[in-house]
This record gives sequence, C-alpha cells and structure tokens, in this order.
Amino acid sequence: MRLPKTYEAEQYEKDIYKLWERSGAFYANPKSGKEPFVISMPPPNETGTLSIGHALFLTLQDIMIRHARLKGKDALWLPGTDHAALAVNALIEKQLSDEGTDKHQIGRDEFLKRTKEFVGNSRNTMLEQMRAIGASADWSRTRYTLDDSLNRCVNETFIKMYEDGLIYRGYRIVNWDPNLQTTVSDDELVYQEEKSKFYTLKYGPFEIGTARPETKFGDKYVIMHPDDERYAQYKHGDTIDVEWINGPITATVIKDEAVDPKFGTGVMTITPAHSHVDFEIAQRHGLDKEQIIDFHGKLLPIAGEFEGINIAEARPKIVEKLNKKGLLVSIDEEYVHNIALNDRGKGVIEPQIKLQWFVDVNKKIVDWKGKKHSLKEVMQSVIREGDIEIVPKRFEKTYFHWIDSLRDWCISRQIWWGHRIPVWYRIDTDNREETYVGIAPPTDQSEGFHEWQQDPDTLDTWFSSALWTWSTLVDPKLAVDGSLSLEAILKDSRDFQKYHPTDVMETGWDILFFWVARMILATTYVTGEVPFKKVYLHGMIRAEDGKKMSKSRPESIVDPLSVIPKYGADSLRLALIMGVSPGNDQNWGTAKAEANRNFCNKLWNIARYIEASTSELAVGSQPEPKTAADHWVIAKLNEAGESINEAISNFNFSGAYYRMYHLIWDDVADWYIEASKTELNSTVLDHVLETILKLAHPFAPFITETIWQTLHAEDDTLLITAQWPKPVKFDAKKAKQFEQVQKIVREIRQIKTALVKQHGNALFKNSQIVADNEPLIKSLAKLESLVKTEDGRGLKLTQTTEPVWFEVDDEEAKKYLKSLQERSKELKESIKNLEVRLGNPGYAKKAPSNLVNESEAQLRDKRSELKTLTAYIASQKSD
Repeated sequence: MRLPKTYEAEQYEKDIYKLWERSGAFYANPKSGKEPFVISMPPPNETGTLSIGHALFLTLQDIMIRHARLKGKDALWLPGTDHAALAVNALIEKQLSDEGTDKHQIGRDEFLKRTKEFVGNSRNTMLEQMRAIGASADWSRTRYTLDDSLNRCVNETFIKMYEDGLIYRGYRIVNWDPNLQTTVSDDELVYQEEKSKFYTLKYGPFEIGTARPETKFGDKYVIMHPDDERYAQYKHGDTIDVEWINGPITATVIKDEAVDPKFGTGVMTITPAHSHVDFEIAQRHGLDKEQIIDFHGKLLPIAGEFEGINIAEARPKIVEKLNKKGLLVSIDEEYVHNIALNDRGKGVIEPQIKLQWFVDVNKKIVDWKGKKHSLKEVMQSVIREGDIEIVPKRFEKTYFHWIDSLRDWCISRQIWWGHRIPVWYRIDTDNREETYVGIAPPTDQSEGFHEWQQDPDTLDTWFSSALWTWSTLVDPKLAVDGSLSLEAILKDSRDFQKYHPTDVMETGWDILFFWVARMILATTYVTGEVPFKKVYLHGMIRAEDGKKMSKSRPESIVDPLSVIPKYGADSLRLALIMGVSPGNDQNWGTAKAEANRNFCNKLWNIARYIEASTSELAVGSQPEPKTAADHWVIAKLNEAGESINEAISNFNFSGAYYRMYHLIWDDVADWYIEASKTELNSTVLDHVLETILKLAHPFAPFITETIWQTLHAEDDTLLITAQWPKPVKFDAKKAKQFEQVQKIVREIRQIKTALVKQHGNALFKNSQIVADNEPLIKSLAKLESLVKTEDGRGLKLTQTTEPVWFEVDDEEAKKYLKSLQERSKELKESIKNLEVRLGNPGYAKKAPSNLVNESEAQLRDKRSELKTLTAYIASQKSD
C-alpha cells in the first residue's frame, strides 16, 4: 500500500506546502474572467510570533479562501504585516536604554536603520509561521504598511483630507504617555482595575469627590446639572469665593447636562487640561484650560510648593495640606476604579492638551454617494443602508453607540518609526511660521526664511491601516510614479479595479471600532467604495479555565507553533473551529486537538481501506450505485456538499465543521465502509473518498492533499485546485431502504448492549427490505441468523416500520424492559433540565446561538425518544 499504517503529520506538511507554492495555486489571476472572491488579511504586528488568536483568524480566512477556490472563483487572499509603530518603537527604545543610550543620542537616521533591521527579521519569521498553519495566501502580493507604494497612498490621503478641511492642527486633549513621551490612541489603551482612595473635599458650600487631588489646583469651575433642584438657587455664570488648596479663589457656576445628579452630591469641579470629559465641558462653555501636570508627570508652578514633584509622590502631601486647612471631608479607603495604561510599555496615561493633528469626524462634505455628510455619518449610513453587513448583527448596536460618541481622531504620534507626517514648516527672521502640506516642500528660495523642516511626528498606525483594503491593491510601480495623481493610480491599477471592494473582512470583535470603522471612514472617502461587503467578527480565544490568556499566567498562553509538532496543523485548525461562533469567545483545551487528531486518523484509515479495496483513486469517474447502501451514501454526500457549502458561505464555520465531521466519522466510517464489506462497489468507494477529501479540504488541507497526492500521483492534479463536489444521481427509494436497515441494526445493537449479548438471532415477516438486505443486516448487527417467519416472537423492534423481532426468552425480555424504564427516567430528567435552561430568558440572549440551537435539538431528540420508549413500554406491559 502507498498509504502507510499511520499518518505522521510532520512527515508531510512542509512538502505539501512547498508543492502548493510551486504550483502557483495561491495566485489570483485578474485576467481569468472568473468571479473574484477577495479577503484582505488583517496584517499582524511584525514584532513577535503568531498567537493562538492569529491562528484562529488564519484558519477561518483560509477556510473561506480554499472553499472559494474549490467553487471555481478567482480567490485572492492578500497577506501582509503591519509596521506596528508604537510597539516597535517601544522595543527599540528599550534596547537603547539597556545599552545606556537613547534615540536622541544616536539620531533619527541611525534609529530607523536599527529598527528596519529588527523588523525585517521578525517579519520573515511571522510569514513562515503563517505557512506552517496552512495559510494559502497569495504571497506574491505580500504587502507591508511601510512599503513605498502604501506610503504614497498614506501621504496622498493625508493631503487630500487636509485640503478638504478634514484634517487640522490644533490644541485638543489627548492620551499622553509620560513614559514613552507620545500620544496614544484609544485602541492602544488597556484598563487595569486599581484599589485606591477616594477623597471628598469641601469646595465652598459644596462637597466634591475625586481620586486625583493632585489635579485640582486649577479647578475654578463648579459644575451642576441644570435640572438639579438642590442647586436651583445657583444660576449659570454665578461666582462664589472659596478657600482652596493654595488660598482663596473665585469659582464660576456652570450648568451642564454632563453631570449625573445621582452620583455623589451631584456637583463636581473640572480639570479641563487633564480629563476628556472635563475638556468637552470646557469646550462647550468656552472655559479656561490650565495645565497642572507637565509632560513628564510632574506638577507645574500652579501647584505652588509642590512644583516639580511627581504626581504619585505629591498626592499624600496635598491631602495632608487639605486636611490641615479643613478641606478634607472624608476618605474612602475601598475605592476601586480602572486606570488607563498604554498597552505598549504599560505607562499610566495622563490626559493632556497638546498641539496635534486631528481628523475632523463632524465636518460635512459631499460623501461617496453625493450626499452632504460628515465622516461620522458615513460610518453609520453604510451599515444602516446595508452597504456593509456585520456578522453577528448584534454588534451593529455597539458599533452605532461607539460612532455616536466618536471624538475627533488624533493621528499624530511623537515617535520616529512610522509614516512621517507630510507637513513642512519654516520660519522667517521674525519667527513667524509658514506651513506647507505635501510630499516634498516647495523648491523656492524665498529670502528671509529658514529652510523647510518636516514635522518630526509620525502618523497613528491605524491611519495607514485604515487604507489597507485598497492601498494593497494599487500597482506599486504606478504608486511610486510621482507624476500620477491618486485618482489616476487607482484607475490604472488592474488589481484594484478587479478585486475592490473586497468580499469579507474577518477580524476580532475587539477592533470593530478601532480598525473596521476607520477603514470604512477612509475608504469611502478616498475611493468612493466600501472597503468590504461583509464583516465577520470572531471571538477571543481564552484559556481552558475560561479566563483571559495573560503574560501574568504564562501557563495560560498557548503557542500554536508548539501545538503543530505534537498534533499536526490540521488538528490545530479543526480544534479552533470546533464550536466557534461569530462574536463569541471560546476556551482552548488540548482535548480539542487530541479529538481532532483522532478524526484525522479516522480519515486516513478510511483512505487506506479504500486504497486496499480499489487500488487507486479514480478521480472524476461516475459512481455506479447498486445496493441500498450505495444510494444512501450518495444521498448523504450530496446533502453534505450542499449544507457545508451553505454553512461556509454564511460564516457558520462550526456548523460546516460538524456536518463534515459527522459525514466522515458516522455516515462513511461507521455505516458505509462497514456496509461495503458485505458487497463492495469500487466505483462508489472512489466517489466517497474523492468527495470527502474535497469537503474536508478547507478545514484540514494537509492530510486531504497528502491522501490525494499519494493515491492520485499519476498526473499533476492538485486537490487545492479541484472542483467542489457536484450532486450525483441516486435512487431516493433505495436510499430510504437503507435508513430502515440502519434503524433495525441500531435497535438490535441497543438490545444486545442492554442484555450484554455478543450475538443473537432475529426474525422478520413479509419484509422485502429485510429480505433484500439480509446479509448486510446480519453482518452489521452481528447476528447468528436472520430468519423469515410466519409468527414473530421475542422483542418486536419499534424504531422501524418493518416487522422484525429479536429473539429473547422471558427473563431477557424483563431485563430489557427494566433497562428501558431506567432510560425513560434519565430522559425525563434530561428533558426537565433542558426545558429549564431554554426557559431562562438570559440563556437565550447571552448564550452562543450554536449552543442554543444544539440545546433545542437535544430537547427535540430526547422528547422523540421518550415518546417512542413510552409507547413501547406500554405495549410490552399490555402484552
């Protein structure tokens, strides 16, 4: 035999992948005339190695791409990596710090040189890891967010948005990281629960609460809700004199609906320079915004004797002073709140007002449909009007909520790694600044001006990532041609014209707002198209105990590249989609990998049996069904092909997996293979193997291609480029006959198990189905005899419509009846538990839809079984 006894994944996977790459199977062809199917791979950060989360999205997207390829589409999965500006910058700065230097000492050019060397090595490692998982991406089109062509697109987009008034430079509050000395976007923040103290302070006639007394030096506005009757005597704009930290001040009353009257005393003071909420209130009312804390986390001169002290060190001293002045009312020692940290470096975020570049999300312009809308409104309308579908739909509500509260987007970063802002400044001899926005500065040599200097800041990584679906499809040669406009580049780029908009954006629900929404914003603005037609959001992979995988718990983190050598890439892939459902988190456990390694072994053993029975795989030949089992298995293969195709098309990956799994394990291995041992039909066996290999290929590409190549090595045919199975004709009546055979065999097996009998005899009366399938039933049910009789005796089978009896004596009949009664009790208890579960409104709303559907199916099956059992027990008692 060509297939060895056992499947050892590591012996085949690398060679199979090389075979695919050599064949060009991954390459899309815009000239093919085929219907395109396109996925832009979310570019992983190039700084590290693949996580189990990466493995999930690679598997889901690869399933869709392989399925589309088998369906005859021009499938393009465009891969790439992200320059991960903040993460990479933090790593290089840490390296420099360890060497006793910093970026300012080595200079920008040397810093960028070192960074490029580092990320180049890391990027290649990551791409190889993607291959190990089986990603069938078009590597010839691999893109990188700092490619020259993508950089051109980024610069042109910035310039266009600036000229349209959508990008501006101004003073607004930002997330500032004092450690890394840069602004940080909302999506780069993580929140850590912290137990601290909450202080109630006396502020004139009011009491105010704060966890940060060190920010209160400049608080000269007292805010209350306009409808709060407790403070009706105070009018908007009233002033009052209060004693405060460093002496008396005059405070102004501001009425604003941002105040929650139910929280605390319903009164608060604001620190506009160090709070996003306070800044917005100050903006609405034209209030002063005085900086209290500098950009290194130290107090400024407004703090008096506390000037220059780090805020953490200053806090207890400030509280002590407040107490001495009689301004400290109380301290809550058990206050728990979330503090914002920079995900890179874990520096505590200090909101600061800073001169930065922003995208105006509220300014109205003529949008991609010719209507006057703001970017914010466009992001909402594409979902409301059905231009883009979000799966699962429940995330639409969350999406809209986030867009409703969207602030202008700060896009500048005070780091050197990334897309440098295409803005130039020069000053004249009177120190007046002139600004020019463009890829390169003007060449004029005006007298009285110093040389043009480019803005030292770089753009937020998400700004370049927002262009990902279309910037990756422009022709690189056209993009670096400075004579062409962006419109001309898009018009003349063959890939963009063929493959955009893309079909699916598959990503984690956690970046729906930060990336997906921004792609919609930027792409509709620049190209006049949506970036994708559908968004599929997968959940997070959690540890086996259901908790988040965390570096603080190293044992909880799963490295997919450590799973593959032990279980194989296919087992990893199958384990990841086993039970996956859109938007819902799932737990990882090695038991899943073990179960799916067993499944791969089952598939291998099926192939070995068919090889031994038919010698070779006759691909494409028409099956010639003869027996009821032949017709039944063809019916099952037809139905599975249709249902798996529909499930993948509708993102029901778990449903597709289970249908494929049960087809191969139950229908083929447990039933048809066993039936074929009674009457072998090589044409049907060949069809079975060819079909299940095609249906399983998107999920388990390595083992299916290995079997295909081993048993069909006479030509260059590849499974990866084969065609999805087409329905084959069968006799439905004969297929139904085999279903009766199954019912007979199942019930006989059930009786024998209950009575602990290895063999036995059965009788049948006037049944053509039984007569036609007598050898098969005897074989499958392990009967000593199956005899036609005029009068039945023993236990009459109830799960079939055919008159069949299993021969037993009275004692055995009573024993079996007792086992059925016990089973009846078990069923009633199970039904009761399922009814309680499904009757709980919270379960139906919160549980993953596939689990709810599974529970409902279990309830139906158990009710049906109980009904049959009850009727059977009643009939036996009456006898």
